[in-house]
Amino acid sequence: MNLGPQAQAALALGALGVVFGDIGTSPLYTMRECLAHLPAGVSQAEGVLGILSLMFWSLVIVVSVKYLAFITRADNEGEGGIFALMALIHAGRGGESQTNSTAPRGSSAAVIMILIGAALLYGDGIITPAISVLGAAEGFKAIDPGLEQWKITWLAAAILAVLFWIQHKGTKRIGAVFGPVMLLWFTVLALLGGWHIAQFPSVLHALDPRHGLALLGHQPREVALLLGAVVLAITGAEALYADMGHFGRRYITLAWYGVAFPGLVLNYFGQGAYVLSHSGVVGVTDNPFFVLAPAGAPRALLTGLSIIAAIIASQALISGAYSLTRQAIQLGYFPRLKITYTNAELSGQIYVPLVNTLLALGCIYTTFLFKSSDALASAYGIAVTGTMGITTVAFFLVTRRRWGWALWLAGPLCGAFLLVDGAFFAANADKIIEGGWFPLAIGAAVLAVMHTWKRGRDEIFARVYGNSVTESELLGIARSSHLVRVPGAAVFMVGSPQGTPVALLHHVKANRCLHKTVVLLSIVTEEVPAVPVAEQLVLREIGEGIWRAIGRYGYMESPDVGVLMERIKEQGVPIVPRAATFIFNREMIITGGTARMWDWAKGLYGFLSRNARPAKDYYRITPTQIIEIGLPLQL
Repeated sequence: MNLGPQAQAALALGALGVVFGDIGTSPLYTMRECLAHLPAGVSQAEGVLGILSLMFWSLVIVVSVKYLAFITRADNEGEGGIFALMALIHAGRGGESQTNSTAPRGSSAAVIMILIGAALLYGDGIITPAISVLGAAEGFKAIDPGLEQWKITWLAAAILAVLFWIQHKGTKRIGAVFGPVMLLWFTVLALLGGWHIAQFPSVLHALDPRHGLALLGHQPREVALLLGAVVLAITGAEALYADMGHFGRRYITLAWYGVAFPGLVLNYFGQGAYVLSHSGVVGVTDNPFFVLAPAGAPRALLTGLSIIAAIIASQALISGAYSLTRQAIQLGYFPRLKITYTNAELSGQIYVPLVNTLLALGCIYTTFLFKSSDALASAYGIAVTGTMGITTVAFFLVTRRRWGWALWLAGPLCGAFLLVDGAFFAANADKIIEGGWFPLAIGAAVLAVMHTWKRGRDEIFARVYGNSVTESELLGIARSSHLVRVPGAAVFMVGSPQGTPVALLHHVKANRCLHKTVVLLSIVTEEVPAVPVAEQLVLREIGEGIWRAIGRYGYMESPDVGVLMERIKEQGVPIVPRAATFIFNREMIITGGTARMWDWAKGLYGFLSRNARPAKDYYRITPTQIIEIGLPLQL
C-alpha cells in the first residue's frame, strides 16, 4: 500500500507515542542508577565515559540491530509479539500451521517458553508504570529539595489511580495526543542534552566502545551491579516488536532513527556532560536528569512534562496488557474475561475490567512497597531481560523451522544476541533478593493460570470428544421414528469441528425432539492475527436439516456469533438468527478423577472455570436466545 507523506508521518508519529513511551522515559532514572553502581576505585570521568559507552552500544546492539534489523522481520502477517513467534514456530517451513485451536499443544517446551515470556510481560506491566510515574514525580525534589519522599509516593499513587480509573473511557481521545506529546518530550530531551554537550564536548569520547569495555574489566560482582543499572536504558525494547502490527516495521524504524534514538543519546550524553562539568557537586544519589533544566520555571515545566510522558508510557503498557490478554484468551491459554470495545472503528482498542483492576492494585501496591524509583530499580530489569532472552531463543527456532536458515548462519547470530541477553539477565539475577522476586512472582502466578487453563481444557476436550458420535450416527438419530422434528432452528455450540456436541445428545435424550434446522457451530482460533472476512465461515450440509458451520478467527479478533449467523442465513440455511435457540454446555468441574494433572491444578482449573465469563456472553449472543445444559465433568 502506497501512503502519502502525511499518512506516513502520522504513522511514525503514532509509533513515537505508543511504542517508545517506556524506553523514552528511561532517562528519568537510568543515569542516576548507573552512577550509584560504579565500581570502586573508578574516577568520575572514567566512570561517566564508561557508562555512556555501555548505554550507547546497548541501544545500538539491542534496539537497532537485534530488534529493528532482525526480530521485527519475524512478523505473523504484519503482527509481532511473543504469540506471533509461537505461531511462526508452529507454522514450520511450509508456512501452514501444523496445529489448530482444537489440538492439544499446551505442553511442548517451545510453548512453555513462550508462555513464560508472556507471563513476564505482565510483571513488567506492573513495574513499569510504577517506576516511570515515581521517577517523574521525584522531579519535585529538584524544585524543592526538602520535599519528603512519602509525599512523592502518595502523589505517584494518586496519579496511577486516576490513570487506571479513566481506562474504561477508552484511549481514543487521549491516544490522539500521545504522538505530539512524545515528540515534544524527545525534542526537549535532545535540546537539553545538546545544550550541555556543547558546554562539555569531550563527553563525546564515550562513543568509543573501549571506555565501556574498560569498566567491564573490574571485579565481576561490581560489573554485574553496573550492568543491572545499564539495562534500564533498553527496557521497553520489546515494545518495538509487540506493537509492530499497529504501525508497521517501516514507521517504527523511522520514528526510532528520526526522533527517539537521537533524543535519548543526546540526553544521556548531556547528563554525562553535566556530571563531568560539575564534578564534586553531583553525588551518586542525585538525579542528573532534572538539573539539566535551569532552576525555577524551566525545571518545573520539565517535571510536569516528565509526569505526562510517564503517564503515556504507562498507558502504552496497560493497553498492551489488554491486547496480550485477548490473544491468550483466543489461543486458549487464558479463561474468558469480559472485554469492552471502546472504539467502534478500531477493534484493537479494548478494555478488560479484571485485568485493569489487577494492574491498578499491583502498580499502586508496588509504589507503596518500594516507595522510590531507586528502590524500585532494584526490582526492575529481571522480567524484561528474561523476556528478551526468550524472544531470542524463539527467533532462533523461527529462523530454523520457518525460514530454513542453516545452523552456521542462525547459530552465531542468535548466539551473539543471547550472549548480550544472558549478560544482562545474569547481572539482574542479584536483584531477585532485593525486589526482583516481585515481578517473577507475578509472572509465576500468570504462568500457572495459563498452563493450568490450557491443560485443563485439553483434558476436558479429550473426555467430551474422545468418543464422539460420528456424523453418520447423528444422521441415524435424526431419522429415527421415535424423534419428533419441531419447527424452528437450534444452534449447538461445538468445541470440535468434527465432533457432535454432548448438549445435542442430552437434549434429544431428555426431550425426544430435534429442531427441523440444526446448526453445529464451532469457533476456531487460527494462529494468525486476523482471518480475511471471505474465509471466516466454512459451511457444509450434513443432511436431514443438519449443517456444520465453522467460524474462523485470528488471535487478534473477537468472534461475533450474531454477525456469523447472518452470513450463514445468506448462504441458504433456513434460519432466522434472531429467533434461533443457542444451546451451550455448562461445565461443572468435579475434582478427584484420573486426569493427568496435579491436585492443586485441578482445584485451580475448577476455580477458573466457575469464574470464567460464560461462552454465551463472550460470543455476544442475546441472552433470551440461550439455553444451557449442565455437563458434570470429573478431572
